[in-house]
Amino acid sequence: MNWMKHTSIYFFLSALIIIPGVYSLARYGLKLSIEFTGGSRLTLASLKSTPEAVLQSFKDYSPTVEIQDKEGLTLKMKEISQENAQKIVDTTKPYNPDVQITSFETIGPALGGETVKKTINALAISSLILLAYISFAFKQLKYGVSAVLAMFHDTLILIGSFSLLGHFFGIEVDLLFVTAVLTILSFSVHDTIVVYDRIRELSHKHKSIEYVSLVNQAVTETMVRSLNNSLTIIFMLVALFLIGGETTKYFALALLIGTITGTYSSTFTAAPLLIVWNNYFPKK
Repeated sequence: MNWMKHTSIYFFLSALIIIPGVYSLARYGLKLSIEFTGGSRLTLASLKSTPEAVLQSFKDYSPTVEIQDKEGLTLKMKEISQENAQKIVDTTKPYNPDVQITSFETIGPALGGETVKKTINALAISSLILLAYISFAFKQLKYGVSAVLAMFHDTLILIGSFSLLGHFFGIEVDLLFVTAVLTILSFSVHDTIVVYDRIRELSHKHKSIEYVSLVNQAVTETMVRSLNNSLTIIFMLVALFLIGGETTKYFALALLIGTITGTYSSTFTAAPLLIVWNNYFPKK
């Protein structure tokens, strides 16, 4: 099948997915957790009253429920000292006689800003290293540039998706999300390199074949392998998202979105980008 004759359709589909996310990022941004914004998190155990009553007690600190399960109630709020938090909890003891704070942490705004800075630096450094490494490994700049552009394609979809989820469903971005983004960068590039390596092998064997035909043949030969490899990961992540704990639920969702987009982009973004490059900068 001639996959590469539909490159314009692949780019259109990518734009159709990326544009809403980019718009959401520009207008609403990401709903950041306290790891980035600063604030306090505490867990209450042996709670008998409703969460709404507890939230009302902390109303001056804009509290929100992070986790509610049989172990207790975890709240996030503006920065508060542990002493003041304990005083507020003590006021609820007439209807929660056994209530106690089992965990408490506070992150200042300065530390949150430093986390954002380190996250951006990590993404930038990893992108530059991957660009240099792939260009060196394949001895052509077009491979490095195309792979990194495909990687940004996956990153934009993932971050844009969580911007939309944050705006409409209140899902926050935390350090686990950053871990998911960096993991997906690696996965996306790994799948892309499999396709690129096959293109290189075919170009050595068939020097007279048109470049578009080489890319198309490489995609055809690696597609089943990439799909089977990705499906094993996707099935596991779906199970983790559906039955996993609350703290890892959205980490699994981020990995799931990234795995799907990474599988798509290695074939239908990274490979077509090579053809576009080859058309605009043909070898002399």
